[in-house]
Amino acid sequence: MLINPLAARAEIAYQIADGNVGAVFTTAALADHVPESVVRVLLDDSPARARVVADGVVKEVDLGTHHGLTLEGETDAPGAREEAAVVYTSALAGTLLGASLTHANLISNARATVDAAAMTRASHSLAVLPFSHLFGLVVSGAAPLLAGGRVTTMPRFNPARAIEVLERQPITELIGVPAVFAAIAVLLGRRGSALASEHLRLCICGGAPLPIELQDRWGELTGVELRQGYGLTEAGPVCLFNRVDTRNHRGTLGVPFPGVRVSVRTTSPAPSVETQHGVEGEICVAGPNVFSGYVNAAAHPLVEGQPWSAGLPRDGEWLRTGDIGLKNPDGTIAFRGLIKPMFTRNGFNIYPREIERVVGEMPGVLGVRVAAVPDPMRENDVAVHIVGSVSEADVRAWCEDRLAAYKRPSFITIEPAA
Repeated sequence: MLINPLAARAEIAYQIADGNVGAVFTTAALADHVPESVVRVLLDDSPARARVVADGVVKEVDLGTHHGLTLEGETDAPGAREEAAVVYTSALAGTLLGASLTHANLISNARATVDAAAMTRASHSLAVLPFSHLFGLVVSGAAPLLAGGRVTTMPRFNPARAIEVLERQPITELIGVPAVFAAIAVLLGRRGSALASEHLRLCICGGAPLPIELQDRWGELTGVELRQGYGLTEAGPVCLFNRVDTRNHRGTLGVPFPGVRVSVRTTSPAPSVETQHGVEGEICVAGPNVFSGYVNAAAHPLVEGQPWSAGLPRDGEWLRTGDIGLKNPDGTIAFRGLIKPMFTRNGFNIYPREIERVVGEMPGVLGVRVAAVPDPMRENDVAVHIVGSVSEADVRAWCEDRLAAYKRPSFITIEPAA
């Protein structure tokens, strides 16, 4: 299971219990976020040794001699169909679900990234996204290593530090969400000079809709095309991309990833049919990257009429994404909006029903409604309107204890109960 370090303790405890986790590999700085009843393996001194904390007892474990990292794997290798990662995502019904992905899911997507992005042994990726996010793990982490290249990580994204690394190290690929590129572009614009990098050749953006104005501005400031892709956790994650061996079709999500089939289909109840070029429909995908299902799905409620919200979001062979798109005559697909009740903030998915459920459990709250507030730097901000007898300070404290930082509302309005 991949746990986001930004998650609140309550979220982490829920995921560990729902996913039946027996031990967590972490660091001393984050260990307190994990329930004491769970075994914690502290990797601060890896690869030489680790500390195992269980029932209040600390045990030192020698990890042996480190001989470097070898990352290999084939989609038909023994064990490839076994579970490799569980990532908690879709909370359309108000509760996060753990998407189960196999080794084959992730390996196929990493190899497709190597192909579509033309990665080689000379590739050097700057990983600014968390590896708890499949976009960061697969595209900026696993793919360059599979190609025999290098990965430089950042503990936390900082635009000034990112510019420094890009200009001082031979970074060839930068992978991020729109907020990453917007923040870097703002700083470059303020200093009045272009990015001084002779090595950067590829910039990949995903995780949220990319404004074409940002693509244009990025090209002016760096001389490198900002290529958009599209995916979702349940698809391991990438489905579409503006490949490097073709012209960058700005304003589109690109073409299907190698080995992935993408169809724009009618949104009526299954069975659906493929729409014609230029006609909007639901983006649906199929391929070796598509997940096997949600863990413990039977225990979670369904959202009536939303087949992608729980269980297997299938329409026959197709994974329904809940996103609207249309297919252009050149084979690219353009994003046109959402069917599912969701929006993004700094590349992370925000599910209003999850926040409404959490805030609605607060004593004194009689009703709650969550809405997106457009923000040019962060895609969207979170606004909460509450009916009840609570204070803004109490609401913020309640959310801090129960919601990840990126889910917490910036704007809170309170309407007294009648």
